Amino acid sequence: QVQLVESGGGLVQAGGSLRLSCAASGRSFSTYGMGWFRQAPGKEREFVAGISWSTSYTYYADSVKGRFTISRDNGKNTMYLQMNSLKLEDTAVYYCAADVAGGGQSRGKYDYWGQGTQVTVSS
Repeated sequence: QVQLVESGGGLVQAGGSLRLSCAASGRSFSTYGMGWFRQAPGKEREFVAGISWSTSYTYYADSVKGRFTISRDNGKNTMYLQMNSLKLEDTAVYYCAADVAGGGQSRGKYDYWGQGTQVTVSS
């Protein structure tokens, strides 16, 4: 069992930056593929970024590529999402997720989810 808790969300102006954190409980964190998803009002939850258990492989949605950076520290059981050059359309609740099978872009693959943290980008 893994419990995930996101933090770091907030209100930021367009062009600004935020760093989200996802703290995980459980001894197997380092073996899970991890991902960030987001859900804007009235829209489906969508993939943002993913990272392999070893940190050697990262992948991104086209909409955030070059602006967001996913990372993890297995020693601290924590995953991060550095978000730069934020746009109005980045406004959403951001969720972290863990997958025992390695992760991917499909939300159906993930076994554990956090409760989410709100990110609001203003003009």
